[in-house]
Amino acid sequence: MTHSQLPDELPTDLQNALENQDLRGAQYWLDDRPPHLIADELARMDDVDAVVAFRLLDKDKAVSVFEELEPVDQQAILMGLRDSAFRDVVDGMDPDDRVRMLREAPAKVVQRVLAGLSPRDRRVTAALLGYPEGSVGRYMTPQTVPLNQHLTVGEALERVRARGSEAETVYTLPVVDSGRRLTGVVELRELVLTSPEQEVADLVRTEAPRAYATDPAEDAARLMRETNVLDLPVVDSEDRLVGLLTIDDAVEVIEAADTEDVARQSGSAPWSGHYMAASVWQLARYRVVWLLLLLVAATFTVGVTQIFEGTLEQVTQLAMFIPLLIGTGGNAGAQAATTAVRALAVGEVRGSDLFAVIWRECRVGLLLGLLLAVLALGLGALFVGPRIASVVALALVIICAWAATVGGTMPLLAKRLRIDPAVVSAPMVTTLVDATGLVIYFLTARVVLGI
Repeated sequence: MTHSQLPDELPTDLQNALENQDLRGAQYWLDDRPPHLIADELARMDDVDAVVAFRLLDKDKAVSVFEELEPVDQQAILMGLRDSAFRDVVDGMDPDDRVRMLREAPAKVVQRVLAGLSPRDRRVTAALLGYPEGSVGRYMTPQTVPLNQHLTVGEALERVRARGSEAETVYTLPVVDSGRRLTGVVELRELVLTSPEQEVADLVRTEAPRAYATDPAEDAARLMRETNVLDLPVVDSEDRLVGLLTIDDAVEVIEAADTEDVARQSGSAPWSGHYMAASVWQLARYRVVWLLLLLVAATFTVGVTQIFEGTLEQVTQLAMFIPLLIGTGGNAGAQAATTAVRALAVGEVRGSDLFAVIWRECRVGLLLGLLLAVLALGLGALFVGPRIASVVALALVIICAWAATVGGTMPLLAKRLRIDPAVVSAPMVTTLVDATGLVIYFLTARVVLGI
């Protein structure tokens, strides 16, 4: 579009341009933005407007924008495209991005995508889909430039020039033997800076990290972060090279895992898609199940109060401190649970560390309880007298120690039982500690007050 063809008033918002049927303005907006910003804007729109905007993009930019979208948004746009545009987008995608889109796609979308691919691309896509759900094989790119360890540097560079355009990345080059078994990696930078006569075998890093195709993708991505590599070789059970996990895909894997953990820790079901494009009903649907479960669990608190109703009738002042105690205990448990889930996720804690974590969190909880008990004892003595204040202070120490221990160890127990530790969310721990904290409080009152 030339400057003479530009609209008099350039739109600052793509949605407004489409609502006003200003396609020239929308076209200019799209031409002037990078793919990641366009993808974010499309994800905010309803399906019809998103398809209209997407069809205004040129072919190359459309593929770049499409790969930036979440799978649920990709599927919505694909369903609104004609066959020719559909094939252009699908053919232009990298195999790993194509598989990422198809993981949760309806059967009719999968069939339409596979039918539109060339036989070679169909075989590659089907092979990646054949790996277990959540495995690194689903996320890796099979488009690599493997180098034989007996090549010279000059011959290796010629191979990179000849096949590099077909690969997703050439920065990390896997080195293999005659049986395609991985022996290590060499960086492109090393080849460029080395004499052409030297052999690749002299430069290969045999200790470079690797992952098996059936390994969890999250573990492989976090391994990349720990070892500071741009690309991670992926091999089969016989150590034969099958692909590379690239840094951009590793970041997406970690982001998705962290997003799921945050959702579960907050007592909500994980979901995909853009928040601003979700309806109120969708958001409520993802949250209501956990709230119902927590509501049922919270009835235990009511039951505990009824059991100790006689204790409350004798010393009504005890009721004043119930919110304070269960709130503090719940918060202490939630802190410990969140810390434990995070430590498990980044590999700082393993399932075998269960008893070490129990001992550590128990001491942390005791220390927190003692610090809070000093304050509670002083303030409580001013308002309700030293006897009730001592009950509250002692109960705080015990409840905090108990809450921290429960919160810190439940995620590890879940891990041992092959349950996602994030499922043992902070709200669940809080609800459990609320009920048990009341039992601790009333039993402490009976012992100290002799009732």
